[in-house]
Amino acid sequence: MGAHRELLLLRHGRAQERTSDLDDTTRALTPEGRRRSGLVLERLLAIGLRCDHMVSSPLVRARQTAELALAAGLVDRLEISSSLAPGGSPEPLLRGPWRRLALVGHEPDLSELAARLLDAPAGSLRLRKAGVVLLGLVDAPASAAQAGDAPWPPGGATLQLLLSPRSLGL
Repeated sequence: MGAHRELLLLRHGRAQERTSDLDDTTRALTPEGRRRSGLVLERLLAIGLRCDHMVSSPLVRARQTAELALAAGLVDRLEISSSLAPGGSPEPLLRGPWRRLALVGHEPDLSELAARLLDAPAGSLRLRKAGVVLLGLVDAPASAAQAGDAPWPPGGATLQLLLSPRSLGL
């Protein structure tokens, strides 16, 4: 059995409404989205969920959420990856030397990733804006991983934490 790792999935905070004259990639966090995201990040720090590394979607609202995490001290370094843009493939990001990795992105992609790792039915999880999922992962031997880019087989994760801002009283 391999080393235990944790994967923290963080959905971006509340963003500007979608409109026909605003490109989806440039939608920014609203003041309320910044405030609630900041409070969620403070709670994560208070319960000791500091991360080794964070990777964010390049879309403005996710990048701003990740920058708030960096400024709050949740992580020391931040990487931007198109693998976390809507419809991307985040599994390759799970490879590498980390103990607790944070991914900042979008729905339904983050919930779908969590469900795959938990071997849960599609649609069984849903992250609210500024919501958090923490998964425990045990490195599987290469022979146990499914074909493709996934470093863990389905069911290779356990649900450690699922939080919405509302559950934190925010």
